[in-house]
Amino acid sequence: MKTVATRGELRAAVAAARARGARIGLVPTMGYLHQGHLSLVDAARASADWVVMSIFVNPLQFGVGEDLERYPRDLARDTALARERGVDLIFAPTVAEMYPAGEPLVRVVAPTLADRLCGAYRPGHFEGVLTVVAKLFNLVQPDVAVFGRKDFQQAVLIRRMARDLDFPLEVAVADTVREHDGLALSSRNVFLSPEGRGSAQALSRALRAAADVFARGERESRRLLSTARAILAAEAGVRTQYLELVDPDSLEALDAIGRPARAGDTMVVAAFVGATRLIDNVVLT
Repeated sequence: MKTVATRGELRAAVAAARARGARIGLVPTMGYLHQGHLSLVDAARASADWVVMSIFVNPLQFGVGEDLERYPRDLARDTALARERGVDLIFAPTVAEMYPAGEPLVRVVAPTLADRLCGAYRPGHFEGVLTVVAKLFNLVQPDVAVFGRKDFQQAVLIRRMARDLDFPLEVAVADTVREHDGLALSSRNVFLSPEGRGSAQALSRALRAAADVFARGERESRRLLSTARAILAAEAGVRTQYLELVDPDSLEALDAIGRPARAGDTMVVAAFVGATRLIDNVVLT
């Protein structure tokens, strides 16, 4: 495995792999890897011959007062984990390398999809996400790029960007990886106290309860939401930011448009446990 820090080195390494006939996979991350990230490597490896992982904490997607400086970083640890999992190339640029002219004046926006759910509480977040992902798509030109389902709204937006802007690649979305207690893996979990970890489990419990009610035949979105909301409200350590049941393509809230829930619809939640903001979701089946 090789680690590069410049765009020129990245392009040269990708060109050499492609000249050998390799199918290229890309796994974009912000580092501080966990098993969720590493499962994305497995998914990329399943459909590509040569896997690039980017490790870059993107300042464009952090708003004022968010945890940019506090976001955990450990490149040496990440490199070791990536090597063990079979990554072929790590691209770990500095901010100056990624944005040599400073913050880009031209960015990718998707107002209809990006201004609700997480986007309603983090203005500009998804503009930053889409812009850096578009840059990575152009730099690597992968055949397949893999993202995690935990970041559900992000995955929807990236798929739509690839389709609308004709990026010639497959966007794959891998299932959420959870800890033994049901908590969705996240780099921000390191900020949780032992008591906070216990409280955070309410997110996955609430989503599972709603999914179970759906599986037993309930289709009224407000009743499904009430099931999840009651569990979240009973946990004193959780402050819910939003809980919605949405169409997986349009992200429209089903209780707002009045359509009954159906398989494939997704319940999404964002909540604070102490000062740590967590997100999770479940697809109804």
